[in-house]
Amino acid sequence: MDIFFILIGAVFINNYVLVQFLGMCPFFGVSKKTETALGMGLSVMFVMALSSAMTYLFFQLVLVPLGLTFLRTVVFILIIASIVQFVEVFMKKMFTALYSMLGIYLPLITVNCAIFGVALINIRDQYTFAQAMVNSIGAGAGFTLAMLLMAGIREKYDANSSVPEQFKGFPLALFSAGLMSIAFMGFMGLI
Repeated sequence: MDIFFILIGAVFINNYVLVQFLGMCPFFGVSKKTETALGMGLSVMFVMALSSAMTYLFFQLVLVPLGLTFLRTVVFILIIASIVQFVEVFMKKMFTALYSMLGIYLPLITVNCAIFGVALINIRDQYTFAQAMVNSIGAGAGFTLAMLLMAGIREKYDANSSVPEQFKGFPLALFSAGLMSIAFMGFMGLI
């Protein structure tokens, strides 16, 4: 039952984008179309799960036994950067259209604070490996959900001609993100 609560908490209650406000750069930058939002969300979910597994194992098997836990920030960033490079090369070869649509935002996954935050929170909350994986997959699913919701809203706004010119683009996206954030904070009393 603990695993279920961690999953629900990561997707809805502690959503890394809409509640903890981590990973906002790709959230606003890539959420203009649902196709690119889905591609970025799945990429982040994959990188988040893989980097959480690698950072957790490296922390528990190398840093803790050697008494080098103070190096976790540097080590985690190196691991995340390596994984993102792998994903970027893979997407460039296999999904060329998606790779070109994501543009500069794909390499920015390296410095996405949501991915780094999940790795640190897994260690801080002293999760087991299974709990850490569920938390990271749930966080990635929550990120993808937030991206898809925002992309759907932005597509509706772009198709609507009655939106005043001053509100088009980023102002309306920021307002929409604020309302979504309030809605997701309503889940806080759930668990």
